[in-house]
Amino acid sequence: MHTFTDETAAIAEASIQYALNRVRMNPPPLDGPLDAATLRERAGQTITKDGIGGLKALKIFEEVFGPACISGDHPRYLSFIPAAPTEASILFDLVVGASSFCANSWMEGAGAIYAENEALRWLADIAGFPATSGGVFVSGGTAGNLSALVAARSAFRYRTGNQHRGAILASGGAHASIAQAGYVMDVDVLAIPDGPPLTRTALDGFINTLSAKDRERVFAVVGTSGTTNLGMIDDLTAIADACEREGWWMHVDGAYGAAGLAAPSVRALFNGIERADSYIVDPHKWLFAPFDCCALLYRDPAHARAAHRQHGEYLEALYDGEWNPSDYAHHLSRRARGLPFWFSLATHGTEAYARAVETTIETARAAARLIEAHPNCNLLSGPNLSIVVFERKGWKTEDYDRWSDALLERGEGFVVPTRFKGETALRFCIVNPTTTEDDIAQILKTLDS
Repeated sequence: MHTFTDETAAIAEASIQYALNRVRMNPPPLDGPLDAATLRERAGQTITKDGIGGLKALKIFEEVFGPACISGDHPRYLSFIPAAPTEASILFDLVVGASSFCANSWMEGAGAIYAENEALRWLADIAGFPATSGGVFVSGGTAGNLSALVAARSAFRYRTGNQHRGAILASGGAHASIAQAGYVMDVDVLAIPDGPPLTRTALDGFINTLSAKDRERVFAVVGTSGTTNLGMIDDLTAIADACEREGWWMHVDGAYGAAGLAAPSVRALFNGIERADSYIVDPHKWLFAPFDCCALLYRDPAHARAAHRQHGEYLEALYDGEWNPSDYAHHLSRRARGLPFWFSLATHGTEAYARAVETTIETARAAARLIEAHPNCNLLSGPNLSIVVFERKGWKTEDYDRWSDALLERGEGFVVPTRFKGETALRFCIVNPTTTEDDIAQILKTLDS
């Protein structure tokens, strides 16, 4: 298995050709899920005692398993938060896999870590973080939020000596991963009922309702810069003022929306983020990197290192490393998942990234105009960053479901229903610069009757 043979060469050639063909597709097929019984029937038994051979396994993936997945980079994939990795980032992902290095420590992956840190530096700079800031790439927003909040609690306990059950304040539009982090950490997440977005009045009013005991337990406030459903941004300056006044850690969940920091037209909406103690942004969402890639940045990385560094006899050789990514999140072994993003950023430059983000924002604005002009639709929210939410007049939940299923089955688009103020609605999230106004118009046309 570990020798390069003629068979390996054939597998390599076929695999690289598949990757090249996939990258060349413009657009890629939208495809869609199949039930397990159908997949079993079409693929047959793939894991056997003697193996089925690489070429056969690749053929099964190409013909059965791959087409049973929805292509997140299709220009009319507008549900959830799509993905739009650049060709450069996809191809370099192959290089990262082939290089076979572990990037948890400077000793093992100095070059890869240096390159990742260059990409992290740009993300710190556009947020206005100081030169002494730093961070790490983790798998996704859930891991990033959890790691940041673990560091926040550690810093709070070190500073105050308070060992009581902690508490986090979070805005009404906070991602589900914040509640999950509270569950994992065994702390209370106190959700501020107003919003999104969270306003200064709501935040200060909620703080004033806290008992003295609860106030002493709070160690962090989580603000959201681009809520997943609506694209709303909390009042980050108000959160920063409250955290400075109370001595709390400020964390900003910008998994989706903080990519907007790169776009001059909306940069002012994020004012206050420069005062945060930590923030996250997922390049695999709106910064054109492949899955999985979340950037976690700390104003003062020493707090994270104190919370996350693992200790053991077998790790002593790593402790004096110049920058060990394993020290800054809840992980040890890690893939250099930030390298495809670094390569694309280095290849195209930051100005190209700014233009690409601006393009998606303008497409969202165009979508809002088309919705407002559509006789059967009402615009409910947006455009907020690159998200618009709207309703089809007279439809019930089952109508939305039926329409969404048919749209995907025909390969025309992927738009699933959402909820807005308790009612079923539709939502476009546009993060792909190849999504055009015509793509939006084609989908809206299916709502004509």
